[in-house]
Amino acid sequence: MNNIPKVKIGIVAVSRDCFPESLSVGRRKALVNAYEAKYGKDDIYECPICIVESEIHMVEALKDVKAAGCDALCVYLGNFGPEISETLLAKHFDGPAMFVAAAEESQDRLVNDRGDAYCGMLNASYNLKLRNIRAYIPEYPVGTASECADMINEFVPIARAIVGLKSLKIITFGPRPHNFLACNAPIKQLFNLGVEVQENSELDLFEAFKKLENDDRIPAKVKEMEAELGEGNMKPTILPKLAQFELTILDWIEANRGYRKYVAIASKCWPAFQTQFGFVPCYVNSRLTGMGIPVSCEVDIYGALSEFIGASVSEDVVTLLDINNTVPDDMYAEAIKGKFDYTHQDTFMGFHCGNTCSKKLSASTMKHQLIMARALPEEVTQGTLEGDIIPGDITFFRLQSTADNILRAYIAHGEVLPVATRSFGGIGVFAIPEMGRFYRHVLIEGNYPHHGAVAFGHYGKALYEVFKYLGVCPCEIGYNQPKNVRYKTENPF
Repeated sequence: MNNIPKVKIGIVAVSRDCFPESLSVGRRKALVNAYEAKYGKDDIYECPICIVESEIHMVEALKDVKAAGCDALCVYLGNFGPEISETLLAKHFDGPAMFVAAAEESQDRLVNDRGDAYCGMLNASYNLKLRNIRAYIPEYPVGTASECADMINEFVPIARAIVGLKSLKIITFGPRPHNFLACNAPIKQLFNLGVEVQENSELDLFEAFKKLENDDRIPAKVKEMEAELGEGNMKPTILPKLAQFELTILDWIEANRGYRKYVAIASKCWPAFQTQFGFVPCYVNSRLTGMGIPVSCEVDIYGALSEFIGASVSEDVVTLLDINNTVPDDMYAEAIKGKFDYTHQDTFMGFHCGNTCSKKLSASTMKHQLIMARALPEEVTQGTLEGDIIPGDITFFRLQSTADNILRAYIAHGEVLPVATRSFGGIGVFAIPEMGRFYRHVLIEGNYPHHGAVAFGHYGKALYEVFKYLGVCPCEIGYNQPKNVRYKTENPF
């Protein structure tokens, strides 16, 4: 996953000048030792220069953590802490920052070694708000060395996503297809997040593709595809064109990433793509996503953004699916009812034509795209990857700008059930507790499009914190609420 950031968190301890500096020094060392014992040394750096008591110390600490290559910051209140200097650390760091505080160790140390960081965290939070500084504060931010080590480790995936977005470029090809306004949203919020967008025409892409005809790298790329597909290679004659297209995208990324470290793609895949290129790009999209380069279909820019966030948090392959169709009554009765603790309305089928990486399919087969073949010659619709999505935990989520340029998001934990779909495309039977109500009062009421990003595992806690850090109002982050919690728009009768 070379397209996903790695982060190093600089741990800077702070101390109020009327408290013993040695208290923060000792607690910082205990915290670092606890982290290294649990999680290793790769993610953290202990700032040794000073305990920050003043603005001058703050400047020195910033220089040190930046020189050490830190791209995230942990401000550790070893005692009450200097509310001005410690919040200036976060202000001037230019990267994601978190605040945690030390708990008292023993009843025998409550005279000379009482730190009062429980109190100091309140002042820190107040000063952060005064200065309009965003920072991550854990659910209960005061703990022992071991507990604070766990908090920092939970911050790592959050920091990865924030760092990644600041160096992300989303490259798009083509406008949204006609009669497909669902994926059309203002891009102003992308720039507010620090994301760059490069919009291109499909004609630009087609020109680049044509220039790579007979490229000497194509045979090797075909062999890669053959090895991946194995017995699922049902369309071998189309592989050279797909290889040529994959090389086109990879070359485009390297030629156009500019100063950005990370890239995601939002690409148009119909209606003219098939007749001009002579294939569908689904399989190539699946392979790029498997390389850690998220690709969204139908020029869904916020879909690509969501995929990138999911990949950064999970450090794993993600996918983008339509929240597509209901589970038929007979399938529910035969394969789900009485075997899994889900109502019929908790289930649905997530589908897309063939963009899901083969690593996330139970078995995969290269086929033609059935929906497009209903209106086009079958030979120009080859290149999709079909198979049932692997069973297991998932997080369905999306970050979206509304038509009036407000950021909102949703997150839902669920699973893919081990139920044969008996359908086509990359598809799975999904189950999310209280999905019926979530569908009505979050997805429909929130005017979300039909595309949702899927991370393979439960990552809702980290995603929620990422969205908050990015400035999404918690009131705009929807989730699948339990039965006893009513949605604002839900009829109480």
